[in-house]
Amino acid sequence: MLKFVDLFCGTGGIRLGMEQAFSQYGIRTRCIKSSEIDKKACEVYQFNFNEDPYCDIHRIEKIESFDILLAGFPCQAFSYAGKQLGFADTRGTLFFEVERILKIYKPKLVFLENVRGLTTHDHGRTFNTIINSLKSLGYKIQYRLLNSSNYGIPQNRVRIYIIALLNYEPYITLLGDSGASDSHDFLTYSSSLPLFNNYSFTTLKDILETSPDSKYDCSKWFVDKLKKMLNNDLTKLHGVRLIDTRNGNSIHSWEIGMKGECTGEEIHFMNTLISNRRKHIFGTHQDGKALTIEQIKSFYKKTNVNEIIDSLLSKGYLSEKSGRYNPVCGNMSFEVFKFLDPDSISITLTASDAHKLGVYYNGRVRRLTPRECARLQGYPDNYILHPKDQYAYKQLGNAVSVPVINKIFCDFLENNKIFTDFSTLRPFT
Repeated sequence: MLKFVDLFCGTGGIRLGMEQAFSQYGIRTRCIKSSEIDKKACEVYQFNFNEDPYCDIHRIEKIESFDILLAGFPCQAFSYAGKQLGFADTRGTLFFEVERILKIYKPKLVFLENVRGLTTHDHGRTFNTIINSLKSLGYKIQYRLLNSSNYGIPQNRVRIYIIALLNYEPYITLLGDSGASDSHDFLTYSSSLPLFNNYSFTTLKDILETSPDSKYDCSKWFVDKLKKMLNNDLTKLHGVRLIDTRNGNSIHSWEIGMKGECTGEEIHFMNTLISNRRKHIFGTHQDGKALTIEQIKSFYKKTNVNEIIDSLLSKGYLSEKSGRYNPVCGNMSFEVFKFLDPDSISITLTASDAHKLGVYYNGRVRRLTPRECARLQGYPDNYILHPKDQYAYKQLGNAVSVPVINKIFCDFLENNKIFTDFSTLRPFT
């Protein structure tokens, strides 16, 4: 029997994928230590594994020897969604707690998972620090950037997976591939990959519940606003983002009248402002800069611009400070920030906004359910989710894609017989 530790275990996705793979090969495993400080995640871990993992990794001092270390160490420090502080962030330094444990116990196999931003943070120096740390301890490394959408679940989720084997070079046949650039390109991308015969592609409609609870339906008021804007053709919601800072395939609060109806002229003004305020001549702010009336008049030529601005100020779509005008962005006030296309894949689930992903399907405009989010991560339907939706959404946004973990370990077991040769198990035949 192989013993393993499960660090930064969350709700247990890495463990689940690994146990599935080892079970497929008839290899028994036993978790001898798990560690997680999020008490709500610990509740779910205990539901499913009958173990309470609540433990601060800094306080792990003495455990029995083990064969495998799993660690999905905190990714916020390297994430594109965060500030990318890396090792300058306290959470980033938690890798060195993994290093501390490896120095003491020298398990045969190490498996690490993180966001792809880890590979590019600080021009690659952060990633090299981790790799060199493992090498200095006697580990040989393979790593892959893999997209979950290539492994049977309809989510565009790219992660870095690191496999380290003590004293031996691990052999991995999986091809590194970051997949489609976004959900809009998925169908074209997936149809162009006949060489990846082992890749399984599914779309969102394959995981949607047939009759989810009505509590996930969007409000009648919100749906009516959308219907009016889209001339009752709600299929136009597929793939649309609701955001006030960008144009493109987007719906804005002023277009659906979130704060009051706008005239066609006012809508045109706001859309023109959004598209121009991000130009570099006005500054390099990521989502645009507050502009003076003179700057606005450089691209909006209608003579009644002052009256339009006054009306939008009174309705709350614009704000003014020191003679500069800015949209009052209500992105998080939308009931849904992104409507997914049932015939494509989901954008990446995140802890902060998984609860605001929506879909128009079977005549209903609604949010995704926690169970659907779990399916987007490849969790089986018998996996127990947190009973409170707010925690379930957050946990699933932070989770790993179980089928990817499973595939990596199956590939490893198939191609690295040395791993079982020097264990107490019989070699594969």
